[in-house]
Amino acid sequence: MRDSGFDVADWGIGATGWDPSLLARRESVFAVSNGHLGWRGTLDEGDPCAVAGAYLNGLHERHPMPYAEDGYGYPAHGESVINAPDGKVIRLIVGDEPFDIREGSLEHHRQHLDFRAGTLERVTRWTSPAGHCVEVRSTRLASLARRAIAAVDYRVIALTGPVEVTVLSEVVADEPLPRVHPDDRVMAPLVSPLTPVGAAATAAGAALLYRTRVSGIGVAVAMEHTVTGAAEVASEADDHVARTTIVSRLDAGESVRIVKVVGHEWSDALSEAALRDRVDAAVAAAVRTGWEGLAAEQRSFLDDFWVAADVTIEGDPHLQQAVRFALFQVVQAAARAQTRSIPGKALTGAGYEGHTFWDADAFVVPVLTYLLPTAARDALRWRHATLPLARERAATLHLAGAAFPWRTISGSECSGYWPAGTIAFHINADIASAILHYVRVSGDLPFEREVAVEILVETARLWSSLGRWDGGGTFHIDGVTGPDEYSALVDDNAFTNLAAQRNLRGAADLCRRHDGPARALQVTDDEIAGWLLAAERMAVPFDPVRRVHQQYAGSTDRERWDFDGTSPQQYPLQDHFPYFDLYRKQVVKQADLVLALQFAHESFTAEQTARAFAYAEELTVRDSSLSASPQSVVAARTGHLPLALAYLREAAAIDLADVRGDVADGLHIAALAGVWTAVVSGFGGMREGADGFDFAPRLTPPLTALSYGLQVGGGHLRVEIATDAATYTLTGEAPMEVRHHGERVRLAPNRSRRLAIPPAPDPGPPPRQPRGRAPE
Repeated sequence: MRDSGFDVADWGIGATGWDPSLLARRESVFAVSNGHLGWRGTLDEGDPCAVAGAYLNGLHERHPMPYAEDGYGYPAHGESVINAPDGKVIRLIVGDEPFDIREGSLEHHRQHLDFRAGTLERVTRWTSPAGHCVEVRSTRLASLARRAIAAVDYRVIALTGPVEVTVLSEVVADEPLPRVHPDDRVMAPLVSPLTPVGAAATAAGAALLYRTRVSGIGVAVAMEHTVTGAAEVASEADDHVARTTIVSRLDAGESVRIVKVVGHEWSDALSEAALRDRVDAAVAAAVRTGWEGLAAEQRSFLDDFWVAADVTIEGDPHLQQAVRFALFQVVQAAARAQTRSIPGKALTGAGYEGHTFWDADAFVVPVLTYLLPTAARDALRWRHATLPLARERAATLHLAGAAFPWRTISGSECSGYWPAGTIAFHINADIASAILHYVRVSGDLPFEREVAVEILVETARLWSSLGRWDGGGTFHIDGVTGPDEYSALVDDNAFTNLAAQRNLRGAADLCRRHDGPARALQVTDDEIAGWLLAAERMAVPFDPVRRVHQQYAGSTDRERWDFDGTSPQQYPLQDHFPYFDLYRKQVVKQADLVLALQFAHESFTAEQTARAFAYAEELTVRDSSLSASPQSVVAARTGHLPLALAYLREAAAIDLADVRGDVADGLHIAALAGVWTAVVSGFGGMREGADGFDFAPRLTPPLTALSYGLQVGGGHLRVEIATDAATYTLTGEAPMEVRHHGERVRLAPNRSRRLAIPPAPDPGPPPRQPRGRAPE
């Protein structure tokens, strides 16, 4: 695995020393969030800073969507994330000089993100230009137990004295966003999007209220402080900043401690007074709890999570750290989102303008279903809440049912690029698949009745209106874009068609099991029969000459990309070649057919999987963060374990080693979820489908042991894998039947069962990759 530049530890990630070239990357990696609010891992004092970054999930501003030439159905407005008033800023003045690590003498500096405590810790020893030496210790958290609350425990220790220290604790509005779009017409509404509507100060705190200028969203951020040590405290607030000033005179060895509690609320429906009441109540309750109580709640939440979700890996310390980092960030992205989306960068940066994509449903929600099912349920309920907008979008496109947006914040379509947006209809089946998976694994009947039926029906209706029947009685879906962004406007994309097939069958099954909700949606027996027939007759393209499944109809007949003539400096291809050339050649940006092999594994034999994987490997250049993890899964399933490990290590390094040079914009949350999937569905051998769970685990050197857990139907299953055997331990009340390397096995509750791992068959030579694109 590539060197990340971070300290390696089992239960955290840290960085020692100061390197300004790594500032933006560290801010993303050290972000704290709970799904509702997010703070980038900036220094407490605010400077130096690459991207300030304080976010509230769903807080955005609308802007014009400019086009060189307009067309019917193009979205008129886009949406972009904006900075919430930033409450993490705590400036320090030592004597009469501002604390700035670029000046004076920096004796020690370390940041550490603790995966069990759920905190970002910082220790800095600094000598001012005038010779005053202090140690600054801070610990911050975004509460996983209290949705609206973030807090900081901030301490200044005088190492020499006497010295006067002044702490300026602030909430700062309208922190600048990075440039998220090249067009000034888009950026203009995002420069100062917040209109002040109220400000107030208390003895040791303050509150600021705003409303966004165009989208009309109300925002309230309040802070309160508890000070330990002799100090003078005063607060003030105006339209742009709230500030509490704490002045303390310290002798050598003395300290001042400040606990800062910050509350965050937003709404497009509540009045300013109601927002202020909510945020004040949240802050008051957190202050009463105190720092020790908040930290204990955080640790308790994560203790419960890790008991069920922890993954242990023996033989690769870097990979062990990376998988826990990935899980921790996935939890932070969703734990308290509560019927909000999971953006592509979560709340760690402004990349992708804060939009949510298909990968939230295809990559993140399935992991949450196994490890934090309440968060999976809430993410899917958010999709359900946006169903009216999806119905409107389908009607605009002259289609039946619902067409969910390719990229969005509020639920409205924000993609102005139709080949990779409007016609990437597979997102509708991705949402349906995530729902079906959640229902099967959780057994959540109320959700099934209240949410699943309606979304499955409306997405099934979309496929019925989008597809066509040929003269031979085969159902085709023409003119779509699959997951691969180097092919567009194709017929019968295999991933899309197989996902639509699952969607249609799932809708029919749910309607038969829930007659009342189905009748309320005016579903008829004839409509159900039509769905089932379309699913049965769905076209899945296959090349009989090459004996391999095609990514889309005719794909194997197209000219291959000139990989030998492409230099390493010309990747990613999208930055060096026109899309029309990419679209007409055989070249794959990200796993597409391979994703179908992973997600629709029941539709392929072992031989078909091996042949399709080998063919796709020769074309896949992995110019996307979403490619390495599914390639790892399918490499493991086809017996190419060293290749699977290489892909897993690449997936694990995408953010920590900044493989693509874009972590400054935020973390790749779907790729992080993919790390868990690559471990569990690859080396852990786990496959789940309509017929239950199938496990075929196998390890490869240097891995010597692996364990992981799954929450299933109210119980918990832990799988512990050694080189020669796997042990299954089921906790709960009901037994469970699974398959182990094809053998049916009954697991009794609260018992362990150890089963031998059979010798691996010879998979043959490993597949080849394009020149220069093999995983390192």
